[in-house]
Amino acid sequence: MPKPTGPTNPALRRLVRQLRSKGKELKASLWQDLAGRLARSRRSRAEVNLGHLNRYAREGSIVVVPGKVLAAGRLDHPISVAAFKFSRAARCKIVEAKGRALTIQQLLEQNPDGRDVILME
Repeated sequence: MPKPTGPTNPALRRLVRQLRSKGKELKASLWQDLAGRLARSRRSRAEVNLGHLNRYAREGSIVVVPGKVLAAGRLDHPISVAAFKFSRAARCKIVEAKGRALTIQQLLEQNPDGRDVILME
């Protein structure tokens, strides 16, 4: 059996290509780094709990997670979180805390240069 050469999810492959091209075009190393992390195997991708985000992100900050956001813990202040996937409970808790749950593509459109974005893993 041949060795897999990256993600097989077509949406994820499209996102990785888009991040790499945007990173090269705008010379934004954040997007290139994020593309590399998303291109890893599924077992190597980040799974971050809300408690971790609450501890390390300040109010009003923008955080990007190269993987999935899980609902363990609570969120005390509003933050914007962009991730490839969210658990349903995590998305609800973020909205309840007056924060925003975004896809990585939405964040790329809103903030193409990647300024003031925290990469959380």
